Amino acid sequence: MKLVVVTLATAMLALAAASAFAQESFPARPIRYVNPYPPGGGTDLFARILAQKMSESLGVQVLVDNRPGAQGSLGTSQVAKAAPDGYTMILAQSGPFSINPFIYKNVGYDVFRDFAAVSLGSEQPYLVVVHPTVPARSLKELSTVAQRMPGKLSFASSSSVAQLVGELFKLVTKTELLHIPYKGAGPAVIDLLAGNVDLMYSSPPSTTPHVRTGRLRAVAITGPKRSLNLPDVPTSRESGFPEFEVTGWYGVAVPAATPREIVRRLNAEVVRALAMADVRERLGAGGLDASPSTPEEFDALIRRDHQRWGRVVKASGVKAD
Repeated sequence: MKLVVVTLATAMLALAAASAFAQESFPARPIRYVNPYPPGGGTDLFARILAQKMSESLGVQVLVDNRPGAQGSLGTSQVAKAAPDGYTMILAQSGPFSINPFIYKNVGYDVFRDFAAVSLGSEQPYLVVVHPTVPARSLKELSTVAQRMPGKLSFASSSSVAQLVGELFKLVTKTELLHIPYKGAGPAVIDLLAGNVDLMYSSPPSTTPHVRTGRLRAVAITGPKRSLNLPDVPTSRESGFPEFEVTGWYGVAVPAATPREIVRRLNAEVVRALAMADVRERLGAGGLDASPSTPEEFDALIRRDHQRWGRVVKASGVKAD
């Protein structure tokens, strides 16, 4: 009996030592940062800037791996099943984490069971942009046009959160718009520029360059303050629609069983990268605000957003297209 106890204790000590060694030597190989959306758009801008800086500080490559599908659910579900060793991260976004569980019958993961929050990365409002042929130069005018033409104006979405922003606009303004879903911001913007759809609730990096050239018209920004890049565009609150104040976010999460020491290490690296002046400048140029956090703060944000968008989904009755 004593021999069994000693052997078991020795084995447990060996496992603990191996675990401690693995954590101390982390990272020893490249890290995969899954972006559950196609290349292009705000998620890719954020992921590639962060991955570059983390690669430099960690001494191993952080590789952005685009895994689009099901409005972000496909790549997110893949990471939920990945080994919890710190070598696979997910670009956590409000769509897959706070909305998709309500609009899909089976997203393939449970946000609170399968993931551990690492850090919030950026927060950004949404730009309400229209094709120049739409006779609206303000959010109020857009609401009026939509009321005159129920179901005629179409809006593009590249993610479930962009779709829900559109649904929230419909609820707030009591209008009907036709939703046209796209697999990514790139093809959505191409069709908007061509006039195949009328408007879009977009992340700023996707459409700001086209607003500056006049190919698209921005009628409002949904955040609490105006954008430094588009200072003439009023907020939704300034436009008379305070209920339409919406902020999206990107961040970093890992499979839930990832050791806390590794979560803390990754958090420190994300916070360090997002504090760099050149990173803040590059993100800012794309309309993104660097917003690092503790794992606990990011977890609390995910839970708050989960509750908020759940209410919007219930009120609108929207389901995945």
